[in-house]
Amino acid sequence: MTNPLSGTQATGAPALSIVLVHGAFVDGSGWQQVHGKLVGRGFEVLVAQHATTSLESDVAAIERLIASARHSVLLVGHSYGGAVITEAGANPKVKSLAYIAAFVPDIGESVATLNEAAEEPGETKAPLLAPKDGYLVVDPAQFPEAFAADVDPATTRFLAAAQLPWGLAAVIAPLTHPAWKTKPSFYLVASADRMVPPSAQRRMARRAGAAITEIDSSHAVMMSHPQDVAAFIAAAAVSTISGAGQ
Repeated sequence: MTNPLSGTQATGAPALSIVLVHGAFVDGSGWQQVHGKLVGRGFEVLVAQHATTSLESDVAAIERLIASARHSVLLVGHSYGGAVITEAGANPKVKSLAYIAAFVPDIGESVATLNEAAEEPGETKAPLLAPKDGYLVVDPAQFPEAFAADVDPATTRFLAAAQLPWGLAAVIAPLTHPAWKTKPSFYLVASADRMVPPSAQRRMARRAGAAITEIDSSHAVMMSHPQDVAAFIAAAAVSTISGAGQ
């Protein structure tokens, strides 16, 4: 793989910061292995811990991380985190966007709007329970197979029990500033995803003009294939540093 240290500062560190943005039902700890691998490549890597209660508050949390980054930023979003980075990416400090099994809304669209599209034969969507008190969770009994079928079962059982409820305010919030319209984007499709249909991922990625990579993985690709995800992000960073696609 191309060395991400090409296009670096005099210190030898890549002149780009990476911000990792988690999706719904989980928190930033899912990025642990990817974080370590990217730090090992010399990047400054910041990990978001946002509540997923509203798009506005989640974007504000990412804005604070962007402000604290030492360099220009590559925003990386998983699942619902794709909607968050699409809005937060309008920040002039953000140079590019990397989507991982993520939603990529256009102006006026919400995650709920995108999820209304029919899946193709053999695909499934997230097995959500009925909303309760303004929040959604995945059916715990179905969570391991739906979210992370290729992750250790003990881990998936814990993830199911430790779900971060997803606020309906975040689910239905429309996008106002889709950053992919003006900035380079990259997309990693999880072709065995049972939460966000792979056909929808490909459709959103093509619409955004993203450079597309595919991997045979569940939705929890950053946990089941951390080396591949880190390589995908590093390649996006190299392209951003070199100015490719701009």
